[in-house]
Amino acid sequence: MSQETMAAGGAGVARLNALAVVPARQLLESCCGSKTWVAAMLAERPLANVIGLKSSARESFNRLTDADWKEAFKRHPRIGDVASLKAKFATTATWASGEQAGAASASEEIFKALNEGNEAYFKKHGFIFIVCATGKSAAEMLASLNARLPNDTEKELRIAAEEQMKITDLRLDKLLSDLLLA
Repeated sequence: MSQETMAAGGAGVARLNALAVVPARQLLESCCGSKTWVAAMLAERPLANVIGLKSSARESFNRLTDADWKEAFKRHPRIGDVASLKAKFATTATWASGEQAGAASASEEIFKALNEGNEAYFKKHGFIFIVCATGKSAAEMLASLNARLPNDTEKELRIAAEEQMKITDLRLDKLLSDLLLA
């Protein structure tokens, strides 16, 4: 991270620190849907800088239970589910649509395969397929889904949790940028 990025992020962290609990909670929930994670992050304030924020985010995430991770997963639309993205996830729709931009240009065949794969994944594992979709094409996301579908649920939960942390990290960056523009 460049010094300029660190300085800008530091100003964003300062704004996050200055927010009252309710708006800070809402912003952190847009990064990760686990109430336990959000409470832990609120308890860490004031955060010293971007490095402190990211470190606290990772440490708090690593202390989550399986139930906490599944709660966070529920805050995501299924990959390629544009209607769900708009209706259910209005507060994070802009971020999620950018993250899933690769799915938007999917062929009918790939889109259908993604939907079928998502359904099979949910039936097998009991939670939606989570992948950090930023920079991935729909075909790459489908390949990842197909590769992970055979995993046992315990292993898959750990993989999905790590993908959730990647998403959370990217969303924290977006949050800091948004706070600078506010």
